[in-house]
Amino acid sequence: MPKNGKALRVLTILGLAFTTVAASAKDKGGPKKLSVEITELKNPRLWQNPGNIRSRNLFYGPGGKQDAPDTAYTFEKEDLDGTSPKFIVRDESGVRWKVKMGVEARPETVASRLVWSVGYYTSEDYLVPEIQVANLPTHLHRGQNFIAPRGTAHNARLKRYLEGETKIGIWKWRQNPFLGTKEFNGLRVMMALINNWDLKDDNNSVYREKGRGSREPGETIFMVSDLGASFGTAGLNWTEKISKGNLRSFSHSKFISKVAPEYVDFSAPARDSIIRIFDFPAYIKRLRLRWIGKRIPLADVRWVDRLLAQLSPDQIRDAFRAAGYTPEQVELFANVVQRRIAELGKL
Repeated sequence: MPKNGKALRVLTILGLAFTTVAASAKDKGGPKKLSVEITELKNPRLWQNPGNIRSRNLFYGPGGKQDAPDTAYTFEKEDLDGTSPKFIVRDESGVRWKVKMGVEARPETVASRLVWSVGYYTSEDYLVPEIQVANLPTHLHRGQNFIAPRGTAHNARLKRYLEGETKIGIWKWRQNPFLGTKEFNGLRVMMALINNWDLKDDNNSVYREKGRGSREPGETIFMVSDLGASFGTAGLNWTEKISKGNLRSFSHSKFISKVAPEYVDFSAPARDSIIRIFDFPAYIKRLRLRWIGKRIPLADVRWVDRLLAQLSPDQIRDAFRAAGYTPEQVELFANVVQRRIAELGKL
């Protein structure tokens, strides 16, 4: 066996030994997330007709200008789920918001708007350059480096908790009511379009509606509720700064990997960087997610492309403007998205 092959084998064994212990320790304490039993669901919804896509406001997104945060906030508690630092606040009107800080805040804000623009359900996300939070603890468990004096957080994503909406569990990519539909396959294309590589089931949510706006009482809404691992590399790389919201990574990554007479393969989600093999369980878990971007029926790819093609360049720019990117970054990010949509249009 070549020397580099032996070295890789040793690294793999060490990674297994290390991460098996770490994973078993983590599993003992973490919260349990229940997947939803499909037979118990009434009126499940993954997508709704977006109507006139050209009229959609991608600067404010699904919440619109009327729901945009602009008030005082009081700290309630930290949220220790996931990898990004988060905490819950309540505003003066009693509305609760989840504040996310760090590298995912900007890309998630953009992703929520682009996914929503073609009819998929997303959270009401807003990027706030600066918010001041009363009663913030002196030391947070995570993200203290993002907090300035007097409880001020910078470049934070605020996700609105909707009245009458209750999270009832998570849904699985391999087991859901929409398998084989154009709407489900279109969502797979959207994840490839934005290079969202972190497609584990825990990042999918099911909400039960009591009725709000165009939503009917009793509806169960399916959505990809964590879109923060977007607009970077096609798979987890050396650092999060390369893998999420990184213009260079996004612009240099491949979009379509194969076009066959009946289907299309996309490059995202891709295999993690080999250095990530030290976290072997996570490495294998994400390796098994690559099917989400593979063998998507050509007809369904064309269906979602017809929706995307209705977006104007200004709408796409607005999505990036909403996330606080500089004018130069807005233009360059938007150009990559437009180029990818044009690639789909040639299929």
